[in-house]
Amino acid sequence: MDKYLPRIIDETVERKLKYMGALLIEGCKWCGKSTTAKQHTKSIVEFQNPDNKQNFDFINKTKPSLFLEGEKPRLFDEWQMYPVVWDSIRMDVDNTGLKGQYILTGSAKPAEGSTMHTGTGRFARILMRPMSLYESKDSNGKVSLEDVINGKDIEGVSNLSLEDIASCIVRGGWPATLDIDAENKYQIAKDYVESLVREDVTTIDGVERNPEKMKAVLRSLARNISTPVSNATIMEDVRNEFASEVSRPTLDDYLNTLEKLFVIENVKATNLNIRSKTAIRTKSKLELVDPSIATAILDLSPSDLIHDLNYFGFLFESLCIRDLKIYSQLLDGELTYYRDKSEFEVDAILKTGKGKWGAIEIKLGSGFIEEAAQNLLKFKDKVDTKKSGEPSFLMVLTATPYSYKREDGVYVVSIGNLKN
Repeated sequence: MDKYLPRIIDETVERKLKYMGALLIEGCKWCGKSTTAKQHTKSIVEFQNPDNKQNFDFINKTKPSLFLEGEKPRLFDEWQMYPVVWDSIRMDVDNTGLKGQYILTGSAKPAEGSTMHTGTGRFARILMRPMSLYESKDSNGKVSLEDVINGKDIEGVSNLSLEDIASCIVRGGWPATLDIDAENKYQIAKDYVESLVREDVTTIDGVERNPEKMKAVLRSLARNISTPVSNATIMEDVRNEFASEVSRPTLDDYLNTLEKLFVIENVKATNLNIRSKTAIRTKSKLELVDPSIATAILDLSPSDLIHDLNYFGFLFESLCIRDLKIYSQLLDGELTYYRDKSEFEVDAILKTGKGKWGAIEIKLGSGFIEEAAQNLLKFKDKVDTKKSGEPSFLMVLTATPYSYKREDGVYVVSIGNLKN
C-alpha cells in the first residue's frame, strides 16, 4: 500500500509513548502492526529478516544490549523471536528514565519463562486487530460511538448494500486486501489460514501439530461463530471429520495455541448486577479475530452468504463485535455479553473506562429492529441500576442504511455509518 491509512490505535500509541518508556503492540499476523509502528519510530530491527539471523543469534548470546543501539524511538519487529530484548529494554528504561524509547511488535505470545520480568511500569501494551470498516474506508463515519455513549442526537445514511457487507466479511480487515481488485482480495484470508495451520502453529513453540486437525478445529469455531460453543461440541465436530478421537488435552493445546497467536478471543459474560433470579450463563464466547477466517476455512463467497441469511447474521455479529472492540479502545472499553438460563440474550454490553455502560443488539435486517429494541428495553429492566447505574445508551447495530434515535431513546445505527 503506497499511502498509509491511519489506524485508530495511532492516537493510543502517541499517548502511551509520552508516559511510558516502551510500548508493546500485539496482534495476529497481517493486521498491520509493523506498518503502524513504523509511523512512530526512527530506527527498526526486523528480527524475522533471514539475512541478519546470524548476527542476531550472535548478539543474543553475547551482548543483548547491542540490540538497543540506534535512533529512538526504536522498533523491534516480532520481538518474541529474541525475547532477551525485553529484559534489555526494561533495564535501559530503568537506568535512563526516558519515555517513548522503544516499540515492540509481536504476532505471538513468547514462551513462558522466556523473560525475567513482567515489564510492569516500563511497558504499555496495545492489542491491535485487523481493520474496522471505518479504517478501511467502507464506513463513512457519520455516527460516532462516543456520541452514542454520550446520548447525543445522530443521523446518517450508509452506502453499503447487503452485498457490500457480505464482501467486507469475506475480504476481512486485512490491510493487504485494499490494494487488490476483484476476486483476488478474497484470497488473502485463505492464504492467512494456510500459513497459520502449516507454519505458525508450529513455529510458535516448535511443537508439531496436525494441520488438518487444526483446520477441523477452526471449521468448528467457524460454524459456531458468535455462540458460546462448548469444548465438547468442538471435540465432536473434529471427531466427526476424522472418525477418530481427539483428546481434551489436545483440544486445549490447539485452542491455547490459537489464542497465543491472537486468532481467537474470549467475549466474557457480563458482570453487571442483574435483578432477575434467573441463572446467568457465565461461559465466554470464542470469537475469531476476523470473520473472514470463518469464511476462508469454510470456503464461502459473498454470494454464499446472501443465500444463507441465517449464517450471514452470525458472521455479521462477529464483524460488529470486531469493530466495536476497535472503536471502544480509545474509551478503555470492555465488551461482554448477556445470556440467562431462559435463553434471553443481549449480544453486547459495552462498559467504558469512565464507568458508563450500554447494551447493544446486532441485527442484519430491518425486520428485526423493533424486536431488538424491545429486547434492550426489557434488559434494562433486568439490571439493578442502583448498583450498576442507568445505561448511557441502548443501540441496535444493523446492516440497514439509516442511523437515527428512536422516540423511546433506542439508537438504530448502521455499521456503515459507525466510527470510534
